[in-house]
Amino acid sequence: MARRASKSKLADKIEINMTPMIDVVFQLMSFFMCTLKIVTPEGDFDIRMPLAAAAAAPDDQQVPPVRVKLSAGPDGALASMTMNGSTVTDFDELRKKVVDLVGTDTGPNSLAEKTEVELDCDYALKYSNVVKAISAVSGTTQNGQIIELIKKIKFTPPKKP
Repeated sequence: MARRASKSKLADKIEINMTPMIDVVFQLMSFFMCTLKIVTPEGDFDIRMPLAAAAAAPDDQQVPPVRVKLSAGPDGALASMTMNGSTVTDFDELRKKVVDLVGTDTGPNSLAEKTEVELDCDYALKYSNVVKAISAVSGTTQNGQIIELIKKIKFTPPKKP
């Protein structure tokens, strides 16, 4: 008798209706497709490039770029720094030279707005020194007020030793 009871239990299979489960899956898919927000690709900067044009006459108001050279020692630390060929001992002196060059006027036609800094950094230089140089030329604080200096900063292409 025990055998017959086990055979009858196997014969009574329960069928699962998959239709409601498939409906739920399609509803979830349509919900996620409708609520998807497409994100702009990372690194898509709004850069305005100049149009190719004939060379114009030099502007009297245009200031030649300020060149800052940062040289690295064998361990990557800052070995020397020059601004337009003259030696600079530290980042505070670099900031003072930039302030002397462009002043502290922040108007739209100010010298700081027209001046451009070109940073020439050694390939092995530690990144913290580059950030300090950018901070020194781009702004300062006086009496708790932030004074913006040079906004146009570019880098020379890195040269491997």
